[in-house]
Amino acid sequence: MEHDPLWYKDAIIYELHVKAFFDGTGDGIGDFQGLIEKLDYLQDLGINCIWLLPFYQSPLKDDGYDISDYRTILPDYGTMKDFKRFVREAHKRDIRVLIELVINHTSDQHLWFQEARQSKKSKKRKFYVWTDEPANKNKAARIIFMDSESSNWAWDPVSKQYYWHRFFSHQPDLNYDNPIVRRTMLNVLTYWLNTGVDGFRLDAVPYLFEREGTNCENLPETHEYLKDLRRSLDKKYNHKVLLAEANQWPKDVCSYFGEGDECHMAFHFPLMPRIFMGLRKEDSTPIIEIMGQTPEIPENCQWAIFLRNHDELTLEMVTEDERDFMYSEYAQHPKAKLNLGIRHRLAPLINKGRRQLELLHSILFTMPGSPIIYYGDELGMGDNVYLGDRNGVRTPMQWTGDRNAGFSKADTAQLYAPLVVDPVYGYQAINVEAQKRTPTSLLNWMKKFISIRKKYKAFGRGSLKFVKTSNPKILCYLREYEDETLLIANNLSRYVQPAELDLRQFKNRLPMELVGGVCFPKIGDLPYFLTFSPHAFYWFQLMKVEEPGEIAAEAVEKAAQAVHVSTKISGTTGRRKKKRATQREIKTKANLSSRHKSG
Repeated sequence: MEHDPLWYKDAIIYELHVKAFFDGTGDGIGDFQGLIEKLDYLQDLGINCIWLLPFYQSPLKDDGYDISDYRTILPDYGTMKDFKRFVREAHKRDIRVLIELVINHTSDQHLWFQEARQSKKSKKRKFYVWTDEPANKNKAARIIFMDSESSNWAWDPVSKQYYWHRFFSHQPDLNYDNPIVRRTMLNVLTYWLNTGVDGFRLDAVPYLFEREGTNCENLPETHEYLKDLRRSLDKKYNHKVLLAEANQWPKDVCSYFGEGDECHMAFHFPLMPRIFMGLRKEDSTPIIEIMGQTPEIPENCQWAIFLRNHDELTLEMVTEDERDFMYSEYAQHPKAKLNLGIRHRLAPLINKGRRQLELLHSILFTMPGSPIIYYGDELGMGDNVYLGDRNGVRTPMQWTGDRNAGFSKADTAQLYAPLVVDPVYGYQAINVEAQKRTPTSLLNWMKKFISIRKKYKAFGRGSLKFVKTSNPKILCYLREYEDETLLIANNLSRYVQPAELDLRQFKNRLPMELVGGVCFPKIGDLPYFLTFSPHAFYWFQLMKVEEPGEIAAEAVEKAAQAVHVSTKISGTTGRRKKKRATQREIKTKANLSSRHKSG
């Protein structure tokens, strides 16, 4: 694998559940053997990093986020030997591996907690936070799971005391004021790094410490611990990554980068709902405003951005009016609301609108940060809100239209969760096999645009500057890095739109569209005029060229690459013919441009 210490800046991350991807042993539950079998699919998709959701020993009251043993793999998913083989096979395909690590809390079934509750004299007692009088302690801390918890304190009938928890009551928080806990969790990270993984998503990092009189979030002690963790890892390992899961406002999240000496990456949670707001309001303002509130980050750090993931579409980082708007637009189903969010996958959120799906991914792939794709969203998979909690977005991957969606050879009743079977999103209609055979499918569209994104460093490493337009429905921005200048323009409206762009600083440059290598008219002194079909977008490279011949040569080369990608996806039939036709068309356009200039 390429030895690039900043590899995560160019990462395209694919998030998946081991249990949900492919069953290699025939017991109805996905496993590491099955995941290994499907690595070629992920390599063909074009992703270069896999993020695994929890696969540790667990009673599974919270889908694995309630860990009962940090060093053991849940037997349903395989063995440590299977896991290490998976990491090796992923690396052979130039795919990095991030794993989930829940460092804030354990399961109440963990041996630490079981020992702690049995004796107040046990050393494990100080692994957790206890009190006799919870009424007046940490009152300012918000309750995160409002639909299921009424307090952050839970009564333990065995020890006759209350223990502290920020999430479910069966997930007691660890006591990070105890230095033994801090060392123990460092040892856990070291243990998994020795298996070859490339980094960790650190779950719920804002809540590690508690202090009276505060909201118990983003405390200085948390940042001191993360700095210590980072120093320890950097001494022993090269190019490993810490990704902070901190659902906070941008200025608070930025503190998790430190001075480039805490976490390498962090999620940009507030951006995600505002992308959906911009789409429904047909207005670029929500996106521009939240990015305006986002501070600069250290050069060795990176945002992680996403449209959907394994949880509800969280609406914590919005105002009450914005939350009401999002509920009215995206949560029409009475069971769609959960906590402060919406438990739908991406495609059902927008009623399977293909143009909207493409537009949303255009924004995802071109905004600052490393994009994350949730498994199945490359197909437009649906969900099942009747499964309860957030399990409706965690159903089996849909590989074929055959029995069990090609996910497992087990009896259907054995599957860990029911398949999606409704007429719109059912596996007979939406599956990998069918979309591979359809050149215009969403899957093939995703392959093509992932391949284009990977060709330009500016997408992962470039600066962001919004371009003034005459139309607020058009979201337009520049991404610049070294000698690359990319112009992205997105139409957030469901109607056709015109726009004039202020591009005077790029006078005499030629916009070349990145998908087909087509050259647009040269930029001059006047505002640059573009027209958009509904939910359309453009990706341009602003070319520095002085002679039309250079334009033609560059365009032909780019177009040949684009055609190669397109025909590789749809089959080899007629490949050379299509390539020659595209080259002839672009040469003709360039010659016409040359004659026009000379005339």
